[in-house]
This record gives sequence, structure tokens and C-alpha cells, in this order.
Amino acid sequence: MRAAPPPLAGGTPGPDALRPLLDTVLDALRTGAEERGGPLPAGGPETVAHRLRHALGEALPHHGTDPHEALHTLVRTLAAGAADPAHPLCAAHLHTPPLALAAAADLAASALNPSMDSWDQAPAASALEAQVTAALAAEIHPRADRPDALVTTGGTESNQLALLLARERHGPALRTVVGANAHHSFHRAAWLLGLPEPVVVPTPHGTIDPADLHEALTTLTGPMLVAATAGTTDEGLIDPLPALADTCEAHHADLHVDAAYGGPVLFSPTHRHLLDGLDRARTVTVDLHKLGWQPAAAGLLVVRDTADLTALGHTADYLNADDDTDAGLPDLLGRSLRTTRRPDVLKTAVTLRALGRTGLGALVDACMDRAQDLADLMEKRPGLDLRARPTLTTVLFRPTDATDETVAAIRRTLLTEGRAVLGRAHADGRLWLKATLLNPHATPGDLAQLITLVEGSTHR
Repeated sequence: MRAAPPPLAGGTPGPDALRPLLDTVLDALRTGAEERGGPLPAGGPETVAHRLRHALGEALPHHGTDPHEALHTLVRTLAAGAADPAHPLCAAHLHTPPLALAAAADLAASALNPSMDSWDQAPAASALEAQVTAALAAEIHPRADRPDALVTTGGTESNQLALLLARERHGPALRTVVGANAHHSFHRAAWLLGLPEPVVVPTPHGTIDPADLHEALTTLTGPMLVAATAGTTDEGLIDPLPALADTCEAHHADLHVDAAYGGPVLFSPTHRHLLDGLDRARTVTVDLHKLGWQPAAAGLLVVRDTADLTALGHTADYLNADDDTDAGLPDLLGRSLRTTRRPDVLKTAVTLRALGRTGLGALVDACMDRAQDLADLMEKRPGLDLRARPTLTTVLFRPTDATDETVAAIRRTLLTEGRAVLGRAHADGRLWLKATLLNPHATPGDLAQLITLVEGSTHR
């Protein structure tokens, strides 16, 4: 007699099936974090891989074990071997510690498993996405008549979509102009879309100089898209958006702003002025899995006019037949280049409802304050050089008179020993250590510990 199939996560029985499994998962997460004991596992890649191989055993066994054993073993091992962004000394990348309520909402999305490619697979989720994206688009473009936003997997997809929409407006002769500070995704997107390699404007001081942009645009003919940045990956700098918008208007060029990092600063009344001019962009990239504290992925591409999205229109009879659309069923297929996609908007909607603009703004302010605190500490340490006062939450620093090889070795030593996770960035022709502070629970004491670890590694 065949055994009964394993229980499902959805439906009326789903919660009862999930509850004991969640207890197992939560216990494994706690145990794994305790075993790790720091921001990442000690020992380096080979040690971590060995532990994982030992715990996993046979990746595709002939007979399975037990749901609780499988969950506990692998979740515990993954947690023990994780780089944990919730640890205050894990500060290398734009890798945010997600809010607990957003992670809980993501569980609900997984259990319900709506597929956002047709209304009959996601009735409520499609309505929720439409309302939340409309509200977020209006936040970016408050004076536009018909702003809109698409949910994406993050900045890379959003930037690619922005170039695609521009290409569909202007044709394959479109020239893309980016700063040397721009995200690498623009070069890859131009390659994928069959566009010419982007023209790169030098950024010797970290941001685009409007005069240099004017000179670059003057040498070009035909349609142009300028990609500015609000929150560079290496230094967290913001291009002078109002002046760049003026330059683009003078040359009849479209303006896209990659605000994947800096976009959520709009939630902060204290700091939103840093994004003055953002609303003048035709398209804007925003990531809420950075300064929005969402589990990945939670990206957006915002457009000033929803008519720009008509280029994405596509029909598959089994998903959005014309007669169904004419009868009033929403057409979701033109909302993404993907077909099957998760209802990633749910966790964002829960976060917005629970915290509101003021709650998210307070989290932004907390991280901005920590960056200033770290800069203050750096300026008081005679053995450390601070690159510059931070604009957002990124701080670059290095030991005084250290070689680039020493700086790189310090970072790798801290990684291998499991003590701290710092990034690296080049500026002024030198290599710098990078702290990207996205943890609103970090304290000045945590920052002081980070400095002490760097100083200790410098003198070995």
C-alpha cells in the first residue's frame, strides 16, 4: 500500500502542517547561529565546504530521511556557515538584515504560492501589487499624472528593463551614457540588448560632473539615455541629479537614475533632500532589499508614465487571451519579462503597513547616523585614514601608509578568522576597506570593535 503523500503548505490543513516544521526551522536557525558565533564562519572556503559536504551526505539519496531531520540538519548547517547580515560586524555589501515581519510575510507568500503571470493564479496578490506599486511610483514621481512601477529581482533587472524600454522608444541606435561610477549591470544590459557599448564619463571625484556630461553628449548624435546614480556601490555617492537633469533636457536625452541603494532615503524627512531631482528621471531603479530591509528580492523599476510600459506587452493565450482581457481580467504578462514570479510585493506591503513612511524613515536615519559615528571614530584614530565623510551609509577607510596588498590581506584575514566582513573599493588609485552599514541595531560599541579588529590585523 502506498504511503500518503507529504502534507502541503496551502489550504486549510496547511498551517497545521507548517507549525511543527517551523519550530524545527527556528530551532535550527538559533543553533546554527550559536555554532557560528560571529558574522561568518571561521576557516575559509574549504572549511565551510567540508562542513557542508559532511552534513549533506548524499545530495540525491535513494531513500529520504525524515522531514524534521532534513530541515534541522541543513538549516542548522546553512546558518552555521552563513555570512549573517544581522550581525553588526557583517558590513561589507549592500546586503541587508531583513526585518522579521518581512521574512514572516515571505513565508506566507511561499505557502500560498501565487504565480504573478495571470489573474486566475493570483487574484488578491495581483490587486495588492497594483496598489502598492502605484503608491511607491507616486512617491518617486509625485507630480506625474500616470506613474507606475514594476516589481523586479533587483537593480540589475531594473536597469536592464530601463535600457530595454529606451531601446523600444528610440530604436537600436540608442547610445547609453554612464559615469565611471555606474553599476556594472549597464554594460551587461547593453550587451544583452544588442546596443553599443555605453559611453563612459570619467568620475575622478566619484560623481558625474555636469560639464563632463555636456561634453560627452555634444559629441554624440541620435537618441541618448543617460544613467545617473543615487548611491554608488563603492562609496554611496549621489550624482548631482538636478544639474544632470538640466543637461539631459538641453541635449534631449532621456534620464535614468539607478537609485537601487539611495532610493529609500525618500522615506526620511531629514535626508530626502539628497534625492532632489530624482523625480525628473524618466525611469528610476529602487531596491527595497537594501535600505528597505526586505528579504531578497524586492526591486522596482519606476516609470514616470505608464505608457512607457506598453512595449512589454505580450500575449500567451493560456495566460492573457484577448477575450479574457476584454472581459476585465487583469493582464499581468506585460508586468515583467519573467513569466512565473513570486508575489514579492507581499512582504513590502506588510512592512509599509506595519511601519509606515515614518517607521522606515527612522530606520534609514539610524543607519545614516551609524555611518557618521564610524567616520567620527575614524577621524580620532591616528593610524587610520578616512576617505571622506559618508553621504549615505558607506564608509571607506584604510590604515595609514598601508600598501594595497596589506589592505587586501587585512580583509581576507578577518574573513578567514570569522571576525568581520568588510568590503573593498578602489578610490584615488588606492584600495580601501569598505563598511556598508545597513543594520539599524548596530551600536557605537560595535563600530569601535570593528576598528579594533582592523587595527589588530594591521599590526600582525
